[in-house]
Amino acid sequence: MAARFKELKRHIYRQVKYHVTRPLPPILAEPFQSPVVVVGSAPVSNRPEGFDGTYRVITINGSQVVPKSWGRETPDVTLVQFNQIEGTNTNAVEVRRVLNGERTKMLYVLLWRKEFQRLKDGLRAFNYDYDKLEIVDRYRRMALLDRIGGLNCTEMGADDKCSNGINAILFALYNGATAVIITGINPASGGHVYNRENLARLHVQKDREVLERLVERGYPVFTADPAVSELVGLPLWKGRADDS
Repeated sequence: MAARFKELKRHIYRQVKYHVTRPLPPILAEPFQSPVVVVGSAPVSNRPEGFDGTYRVITINGSQVVPKSWGRETPDVTLVQFNQIEGTNTNAVEVRRVLNGERTKMLYVLLWRKEFQRLKDGLRAFNYDYDKLEIVDRYRRMALLDRIGGLNCTEMGADDKCSNGINAILFALYNGATAVIITGINPASGGHVYNRENLARLHVQKDREVLERLVERGYPVFTADPAVSELVGLPLWKGRADDS
């Protein structure tokens, strides 16, 4: 009973704070105005048809190994979860391994609560570079789901929040993407493309719910992965939005 009461208090607190502060989602200095490929870290991903230098790329945690294999060395935007910077679990260690010596243009670190200098030092420790660095707190992340998906979520647990791959899709739509093509984002998959640990994936049901909602709302969201197209109902990207 005490645990339920504590959870209810936390839920109410987050709702009130969100509505009082009215946070804005993260905003790029220059909107995309082009197709955006959001690359997740599921083991299976595909280079979108027609992919060239006009496409912008968003990666999540260690997934930039995928567009690098396509010849795109530097993502336009990268989202990294706070625990990847100093965490000691398998996934955090693997993320730092594959990002060592790499760089991105715009780096958003999610839910970092320590000093900004400590974040910069942590990134420097595994030689990850960036043009611009910004922290995104819980409430700005909640605002993405609210503004684009029309869903109010106080992120009370893994089953109540979506993955950062989904957050990247919402971010791309909010920032002007003419189409969002996802690859390596599969609610039904386990494991990660950058290791062989076959770690379980969280947020499965919420991810699927949000993807289906985006389809229902008519957003230009596509997938380059046939299995995901069949599973979720996203149209398969064929090089142009009007051909897909």
